[in-house]
Amino acid sequence: MIVLIALGVYVAAGVAVAAAFVAFGVTRVLPEYLPVTVGARILLFLPGAAMLWPYVLARWLKSSR
Repeated sequence: MIVLIALGVYVAAGVAVAAAFVAFGVTRVLPEYLPVTVGARILLFLPGAAMLWPYVLARWLKSSR
C-alpha cells in the first residue's frame, strides 16, 4: 500500500510540474528562442516532463539563474 501511495504522489507531482513547465518553462530551457506550438507542447513535452519531473525541475531552476 505504501508503494502505491508513493507512486500516486510521484505522479501527482509530475503532472503539476509538467503542466507548469509546459505553460511557462519550455522556452526558458531551450538554448535559443524558438516558438513552440500548443500541439508540440502537449505531444512532446507534457508526457516526458511528467515522467522525468525531477530532472525537468532541476534543469528549469538551473536555467532561470
